[in-house]
Amino acid sequence: MGKPTGFLEFERIEEHHLSVKDRIKNYNEFTATLTDDEASIQAARCMDCGIPFCSNSCPVHNVIPDFNDLVYQGEYEKAIKVLHSASNFPEFTGRVCPALCEASCSCRLNGKSVGIRSIERKIIDRAWDHGLVRPVIAKVKTGKSVAVVGSGPSGLACAQQLARAGHTVTVYEKNSHIGGLLRFGIPDFKLPKSLIDRRIDQMEAEGVTFLTNTLIADSKDLPHGVCNDATKVIAPKELLQKYDAVVMCGGSETPRDLNVPGRELKNVHFALEFLIGQNKEVNGGRKNPINTKGKHVIVIGGGDTGADCVGTATRQGAASVTQIELFPRPPLEEEIDILTTWPNWPIMFRTYTSHEEGSETGKLERLYALNTKELIGGDNGEVKKIKLMQIEIKEGRPVDIPGTEVELPADFVFIATGFVHPLDKVLASFGVEKDMRGNVKANPDITADCAFKTSVDKLFAAGDMRSGQSLVVRAMSEGRRCAHAVDAYLMGSSLLPIC
Repeated sequence: MGKPTGFLEFERIEEHHLSVKDRIKNYNEFTATLTDDEASIQAARCMDCGIPFCSNSCPVHNVIPDFNDLVYQGEYEKAIKVLHSASNFPEFTGRVCPALCEASCSCRLNGKSVGIRSIERKIIDRAWDHGLVRPVIAKVKTGKSVAVVGSGPSGLACAQQLARAGHTVTVYEKNSHIGGLLRFGIPDFKLPKSLIDRRIDQMEAEGVTFLTNTLIADSKDLPHGVCNDATKVIAPKELLQKYDAVVMCGGSETPRDLNVPGRELKNVHFALEFLIGQNKEVNGGRKNPINTKGKHVIVIGGGDTGADCVGTATRQGAASVTQIELFPRPPLEEEIDILTTWPNWPIMFRTYTSHEEGSETGKLERLYALNTKELIGGDNGEVKKIKLMQIEIKEGRPVDIPGTEVELPADFVFIATGFVHPLDKVLASFGVEKDMRGNVKANPDITADCAFKTSVDKLFAAGDMRSGQSLVVRAMSEGRRCAHAVDAYLMGSSLLPIC
């Protein structure tokens, strides 16, 4: 609980950032980990609230009050053990998680929540610096083998848990490097890829085998907009014959498209085409074929991916960036009645570091309640303008307001409107039953005998491929729980945690 009177004595301490003018010069991480003193003060604010709503809101159920108290006491070796007991990769969530836990912190009822995410990052960064993160090698091998298809957060968490249970685990990834969207979707200025690399080294020491450039499907051809570096294709039936169990942990990779006139114009891209190209360039690959320097950029979609496009375009030197959201601007934090939303995640206006960069450089404009009606091209077939129309909400649905059309310059348009379901072609090759939303149908109830099992014998599914597009922390949670289910399936029971 930290210091009993800490929440009365101390204010929330935010992590420090490099100045905008310095950080937009490159793609390096610009957020500093808390100092020991700052972390101790932050942790001291944790209240003896009786019921840890923070832990309940966290998808992996981090034991937050316990590690807060240990950080306050300076007991970092114990703190990392508590943190790792629920989370495989806290350095990822300590950087990119929206911190559902902080929204439900009891301190938020009377001020600012405890900076739980910054404390989590402090614990794991300090643990790496002091050699406290070591391979956990199974003492006894089970003789059972498992294939994990996909190396995003759910696949990595599932593979690590199963390896620690003594199984022989092989992870298959269709792209050139391990990490899924952790590697290719999230910019380096938010998540340096060296953090993924050192976890891969740890998992290899624990016995996990990684095979990249390998697609598990009936053929290599995948839809446009999907990153696919595969040079080898293996049919799903071969995996099912070779392994005692197979786990589908791929992503929800079918992007939600923009079906308007002009969609076929040049320089209109899905957001990940832009972000993946830049991530590859930053990490030593070929130059990003999409360069927005000196251009007018439109980003359609107001979420995290849209913000990542804003930050990347700003660093490339775009002349202007306009981010468009279909729905009206949500309320500011001070406009929300905390008592009616807590401990649930509040819908409110959020400003990310990429927005701060765009605003401070004078290049960003954020527009709301606008529906995209048409993309207008020039003589060379490239997009030149975007036509928008204001909307109003009627009976919960957006409705166009006639006579409110507006046109904006658009040299590049990035579609960041999310993903609808996993790739149909991949699911068809596995022959699995799908749910109503096009995801793999599998029961996530860990107490059920059929937990995470698909309609195909020996085949399990977890993460975005089962649940649909979601957060990194939810994918990790699914991977951990699925590992428990697979272990119980192979051995009759499991000692792995169920969350």
